[in-house]
Amino acid sequence: MEEGTGLLSGLRILDFTDQKGVYCCKLLANIGAEVIKIEPPGGDPMRNIGPFFRDQAGPERSLYWFHMNTSKKSVTLNLETDAGKDIFRKLAATADVVVETFAPGRLDEMGLGYQALSGLNPELIMASITPFGQTGPWRDYKTSDLVGLAMGGLMSICGWPDKAPERIAGSQAYHQCSMQSALGILIAIYQRVSTGRGMHIDVSMHESIPVTMLASVPNYVAMGEVRKRDGDGHEQPAYGAFACKDGYVDSRLFHANWNDFVVWLDSEGMAGDLKEEKYKDPFFRRQRVNSEHIDSLFRAFLMKHTKKEIYENGQDRGLQIGAINTAKDVSEDRQLAARNYFVDVEHPELGQTLRYLGAPFKLSETPWKICRRAPLIGEDNKDVYEKGLGLSKKELAALKSQGVV
Repeated sequence: MEEGTGLLSGLRILDFTDQKGVYCCKLLANIGAEVIKIEPPGGDPMRNIGPFFRDQAGPERSLYWFHMNTSKKSVTLNLETDAGKDIFRKLAATADVVVETFAPGRLDEMGLGYQALSGLNPELIMASITPFGQTGPWRDYKTSDLVGLAMGGLMSICGWPDKAPERIAGSQAYHQCSMQSALGILIAIYQRVSTGRGMHIDVSMHESIPVTMLASVPNYVAMGEVRKRDGDGHEQPAYGAFACKDGYVDSRLFHANWNDFVVWLDSEGMAGDLKEEKYKDPFFRRQRVNSEHIDSLFRAFLMKHTKKEIYENGQDRGLQIGAINTAKDVSEDRQLAARNYFVDVEHPELGQTLRYLGAPFKLSETPWKICRRAPLIGEDNKDVYEKGLGLSKKELAALKSQGVV
């Protein structure tokens, strides 16, 4: 997808987000929107999040930044100055969407809240992403991904029953509220088509997490039961994570036809006594001593094979088992390669082409695709400020010397 094409081509989005919303704007940029990341002079703090390219720290070498900001532009702007506020108002007048993660009420205090900006641009959509929303007793509380997972309830069902709850890796709270924000923005854009007016979207990370708990909350409301942590579920035989020759596999074989499972182990003479009639009784198999015995035979079988062998052989037999892939495995995944999932993106300043994760979905028309690498600090100041807002080179130089851009 070339710049200027895609489903959201023609839409301008101002990205004023931290980790809670950066992925939201990446999603929108990669389906064609012109996303302008607005950074303070010197660069966004997210540029200091590692890991770094070739382990050399620096604001232009953060792999986190690279991943989260593909297809975006970058301008620098100091909103603590009057001139910076004026420039932002001019940018907002040209924009379709503003996505921001300031504390509730902060932009209103600066004269840059939704009411003020919509007076300049009635079609403007603003998505405000905060820990707990714009209202309520917790609206001013701060949070993090870990706190979001905890307060939203998801952590309560993650981990082992006899241990403390555990965090899910990968900043899932930030990702979840980013995805909900992107959905809200697309709904607002659709609504604007019929009304001609924008709207304010109040996104609470706290409210984005409970939907990941499946039926846990409805189950409590209806039945009064609090779902317990069950780890990887080893109270069932052949269920959960198991080690193999080169890593781990995840098994759900207690759902399988018992005979198919036994035949698989027996194909290598490793079924032990599992062919005996008593093991055909599922209640017998679930007794702890019998479950542990089945698992011990299964572990011995698995340790003779790689996870690729286990996965492919198990799938050929119609058994529910999969490899637990590492980042290396994912990067070499032949299924992903066959679907052209990965995208090679040039980084001229590094003298490198880096491989990125691609589209999470495929559209038959106007595809989702990375059109450029993440921007350098203020890389698009000239394009946005001179060409877009009509500032002269002299004016732009003066603003830079004054610390405005």
